[in-house]
Formats: sequence, structure tokens, C-alpha cells
Amino acid sequence: MPKSDIKKILDDLFLKYNQPSFIALDPISIPHRFTKQADIEISGLFAALLAWGQRTTIINNLNNLMQLMDGAPHDFIVNHQSKDRKRFLGFVHRTFNDTDLLYFIEFLQFHYQQHHSLETLFTGGLSKDYEHIGPALIHFHQSFFQLPHLKRTEKHVSTPLRKSACKRLNLYLRWMVRQDKKGVDFGIWKHISPSQLLCPLDVHVHRAAGILGLTQRKQADWQTTLEITQALKLLDAKDPVKYDFALFGYSLEQKWQK
Repeated sequence: MPKSDIKKILDDLFLKYNQPSFIALDPISIPHRFTKQADIEISGLFAALLAWGQRTTIINNLNNLMQLMDGAPHDFIVNHQSKDRKRFLGFVHRTFNDTDLLYFIEFLQFHYQQHHSLETLFTGGLSKDYEHIGPALIHFHQSFFQLPHLKRTEKHVSTPLRKSACKRLNLYLRWMVRQDKKGVDFGIWKHISPSQLLCPLDVHVHRAAGILGLTQRKQADWQTTLEITQALKLLDAKDPVKYDFALFGYSLEQKWQK
């Protein structure tokens, strides 16, 4: 299919699916409950990293988690005492359990008592000259696990060093970095360029990219993420990840037609 035809299809679908109506039934609805930047960052991190499984279950568990943080995640993270962590015992979302959650809470308190934003965990490994955010993802993983922890907890934060597609971290960064007038993504981080973002690669995006000829790779891994994003940069070099909406929608529409 000619590049001009692919661009026309994806541009139309981007306009169709990048809408506020998309928010309510998506995990991004959790950080959209907040206006304070740190609350958006913390709730958004949990929303992105737990975004696997049935959407209803994801959102219910995230709502429960926010309630356990008294509806004010940043204030709770910074000011809670060790005894307050007992309330999280028994929390589970698929293979993410209370042991993992308690480490996340411990690290976030450690970080926010020294820094005002999570953005520094990514930008510490990134230069404006870098083509993409791969080094930032590696830096985040290494920084996030600097405190004593169980090895099992590391599986919940992906890294390019393991050849992972890093779908959930790329989704999180899309939320934090991208900004347009539609109001789906937040655009609250300014030290990462939208042109450096990588496409969140899930089964829908991978299927659509294959149909449209954006990749021939069968495995949803790091190399496929890079390949698809590079193809999208030929359509919009400044904001390639905006087509995440379009590819997701294209996959759904192809499924419906079948």
C-alpha cells in the first residue's frame, strides 16, 4: 500500500479515536481524576503498569488502590508512615501482589522526598540528541530498583535490555509527554520530545502494523517497537506515537469487519 494511502487511513483514524469519549473506559481515566501533577504521575504510573487483563478489572483495582491512598496519592506517598502500609496487604492484580506494591510505595516515597517529579527518573538517561527514549527506559529501570527488593518485583517494570517491547512504560510516557487539543494525553513533561517517544506495542497495534506493512516481524519485542515507530516517523516525524490511537482503532475495525 502506498505511504500516502497509509497516512490517509491513519490520520482519519487518529481523529476518530483521539477523543475524550475514549477516556472513561480506559485506565487513563484514573490519572484524569486528578489535577495536581504529582498525583497524575503516580496514579498514571500505576495505571500504565497494571494495564493488562480485562479493562473492568484493571479500573476496579486501580480505583481500590487510589482509595487505599486516601484519594491523594502524592500526599500519601510522601507523608505516610511505615505502619500505614499494612492496609495494602492482600492487594493483587494478576501477578502483581502486595509484595510488589509495597516496594513501589517505598521507592516512590524515597524518590518524592528528594524530587518533585518522576520525570527525572527518565531524563537522567536521555539527551535531546537521542533518536528515541530507549536509554531513558533503561535508566528508569535501573533507578527504580536501587533500593533492596525481591527479584520477582523487577518483572513488573520492563527494560530494553531484556528485549521487551516495554509497552506499558511507552504508554506511560505517551500520557505524560504527548499533548494536543483533544485532552486525552496530559503533556505535563517538557524535557522529553514527542518525537523521541516509541509506540506502545500491544496485540492490536502489532496486528494493524502488520496488515498495513509497517512491520513484517512476528514477535512483539523491542526491535518490532523500533521498526514500527520508525515507519510512523515517515508519516509524522514530530509526533509518530499519535498513531497509537489509529493503529488500535484499525485493528478493532478489521476485527469487526471479519
